[in-house]
Amino acid sequence: MSVSRASPYRSCEDDADVPPAIEFHEVSYRQPNAAQVFDQFTLTIQAGEVFALVGRSGAGKSTLLRMVNRLVVPDSGSVLVQGRDTREWEPIRLRRSVGYVIQEVGLFPHMSVADNIGVVPRLEGWDSERITARVNALLDLIGLPPSTYSNRWPDELSGGQRQRVGVARALAADPPVLLMDEPFGALDPMTRTELHAEFRRIQAKVRKTVILVTHDMAEAISLGDRLGVLDGGRLIASDKPNAMLRSRDERVRRLLAASNVQALTSIPITDP
Repeated sequence: MSVSRASPYRSCEDDADVPPAIEFHEVSYRQPNAAQVFDQFTLTIQAGEVFALVGRSGAGKSTLLRMVNRLVVPDSGSVLVQGRDTREWEPIRLRRSVGYVIQEVGLFPHMSVADNIGVVPRLEGWDSERITARVNALLDLIGLPPSTYSNRWPDELSGGQRQRVGVARALAADPPVLLMDEPFGALDPMTRTELHAEFRRIQAKVRKTVILVTHDMAEAISLGDRLGVLDGGRLIASDKPNAMLRSRDERVRRLLAASNVQALTSIPITDP
């Protein structure tokens, strides 16, 4: 994968021969010694789309993410990444093709910001000059000047800055797919709002295929091109944000009400 200085990131749409979309095709999965999580679950996520997956705790959101990078293998059905069943991928190769951002970031405390971002490129065997160029480009992209932040330690950063570095690390090897599991959940409301704006700005440049897991409908509406509502392992609704606001499904409406969505948008929520 070549990354030039002039173009430090690659849109998933640049690879015409490698489908970057994600597909869950009739996926069934039961946790060991537990109830059925999914029963013939089907979903297609298009190239370059931000698909925001919303649901209460225990609905199966994070399990779906783990299926994408083969941390979980379905009992039946298939999960396709770039047109290939995850069972056909070599696991390490798959996981290096999928960026992952989690709520607590998980930066290595004994590594500088630059070294944290460069972890996967180093594992991929990039030379030091290429890694430095990539790290600097990504720090510029996330609004943290390399001259100021490259040599800082994670504990010298604010929560919002650490989250930005986590996004940069996930993008470092230029993966076509980005998984985000409650990435802004631990932040204060003002920082979350700022990072939502940053995410939209970054996605407008890099155009990755993104699955964003959240329990917050307001966040999903703010960031998603399309929303899916998961309840009891079933996708009970999937549509664009404006259409979701007008849903008459009581389960969707409860999530909208819990997130106080009407206070954050000029579009009224339809009365039942």
